[in-house]
Amino acid sequence: MPARKPAAPSPVGEQPVVADARRELVLRLKRVEGQLRAVQRMIEEGHDCDPIAQQLAAARKALDKAFFELMACAIEHPGFSEAGEDDAQRVQRLTRTLARLA
Repeated sequence: MPARKPAAPSPVGEQPVVADARRELVLRLKRVEGQLRAVQRMIEEGHDCDPIAQQLAAARKALDKAFFELMACAIEHPGFSEAGEDDAQRVQRLTRTLARLA
């Protein structure tokens, strides 16, 4: 098993709750990455389609959850948003993002 890379440092002055949210999101994405590697291996090894589809659905659900957690964090914590935005600009930008991607 390859050695784990050290966590990237949090931006200077970042609130602890935002830093924790960033770490949790990265960990969730690493788990999804592992799921996708397992799916690739299953395909290469010639597994049946049903278990592969089940694993793909689980990975997709995990990615969806990561997306919605990211958006919730961006709404709750301005530290996840672009610098210099006021609340109205942030809400408007996040609303457009949700309308476009969700």
